[in-house]
Amino acid sequence: MRILFLARAMAVVLFVTACARDETLRAYGAGDDVFVLTSLNGDPVGAVASIWFPHPWQIAGQGPCNTFSGAQTAPYPWFGLGPLAVTRRRCPQMEQEQAFLAALGRMSIAIVKEFDLTLSNDEGEKMVFTRVPSG
Repeated sequence: MRILFLARAMAVVLFVTACARDETLRAYGAGDDVFVLTSLNGDPVGAVASIWFPHPWQIAGQGPCNTFSGAQTAPYPWFGLGPLAVTRRRCPQMEQEQAFLAALGRMSIAIVKEFDLTLSNDEGEKMVFTRVPSG
C-alpha cells in the first residue's frame, strides 16, 4: 500500500513538473515584449507588423491590417505555429499582410538576442524583428 502511494505521489510530481516547464520563446528572452518586423529575407519592410508572446505556448501579433493569435507548437530554439485566428479587416496593405503571415508560417528556427528576434528556416528565409522598448 505504501509503495503504491509513493508511486502515485512521484507520478503527480513528475506530471506537475513537466507541465510547468516553459520551453517557449517567452521563457527564453521574448517575455512580455513586442517585436516589430524590420526585415524579411534581407529586405526592409514597408508595412508595420509585430508579434508578441502573451502566455507560454501562445503567439499574438498585428499584421499591416489585422490582429492574429495562435499556438506556438515547438520548444525553443525551434519555431512552429498552430492555425492562426486572424481578424478580417481589409486594407491597402493586404498583399504585405499575406506575405508576412505566409512567411511567419514557414519559419522553423528562432533566436532571441538582446534587442532582436530572428526567425528563419532551412530554405534560407529570414524574418528579423526588433524589440520595442517598454515604458
